[in-house]
Amino acid sequence: MVDFQCKNLYGWEDFLEIMRLLRSPGGCPWDAEQTHASIRREFLEETYEVLDAIDREDPVDMCEELGDILMQVAFHTQIETESGRFTMADVVNGIAQKMVYRHPHVFGGTMQADTSEEVLVNWEVLKRKEKGQRSTADAIESVPHTLPALWRAEKVQKKTAKAGFDWSEPVDALTKLEEEVRELRQAVEAGEAVDTCHGIREEVGDVLFIAAKVAQMSGVDPEDALHRACDKFDNRFRLVEEAAADKPLSAYTEEELLALWNRAKEQLS
Repeated sequence: MVDFQCKNLYGWEDFLEIMRLLRSPGGCPWDAEQTHASIRREFLEETYEVLDAIDREDPVDMCEELGDILMQVAFHTQIETESGRFTMADVVNGIAQKMVYRHPHVFGGTMQADTSEEVLVNWEVLKRKEKGQRSTADAIESVPHTLPALWRAEKVQKKTAKAGFDWSEPVDALTKLEEEVRELRQAVEAGEAVDTCHGIREEVGDVLFIAAKVAQMSGVDPEDALHRACDKFDNRFRLVEEAAADKPLSAYTEEELLALWNRAKEQLS
């Protein structure tokens, strides 16, 4: 047990004290054992739960899930506070300094921005200067490798497009996509090992990368597009399974399965 006064309403300092006490002697054994690595996945899962609440437009869940994110921030910061490397005050000051620096058009700097587009251009220039990125290649390398792959591809392609390395129209990227699909077909038909040079893994990656490029040039979020495709497939497959209730799907021929699928598409069109 720890010395703590329960309240009906807690503030910021109370919250930080709770996190400190949880990891202190007499606190929670589980919390005290955690490291950055051990709670890494929880941070990611909580982030996705916030996004789910946003997509559902549920303010009650959003408030709760944002609190869970805040707890993760405080948890990692408390670990660093104990090691003496930085505190929550450093985290807050760091982001405040960054926001002021990257908004010179608001906080009295020399750069002006009258439109959202100009803001984004200035933001990228200041970010590169701040991070010491001397080239577009440096900026590409800085894109987190832990991002969902389609989002990473989109961010990489946006940066190269800003540097002038781009197609004129989405249809040009679509032509490249068709070329990559042909190469994937060749890899599949060759029947070689997945990880050989120009093997299936490499060619699948190329197809997905260019598909993400088509999406980026068309103003479509590729991650959102794939989620929508998954939802569409889920709804259609449910109808297929219901229509085939008399026997397992494995007992149907490919032609019969295709017929069930086409019927499901018609029902949902």
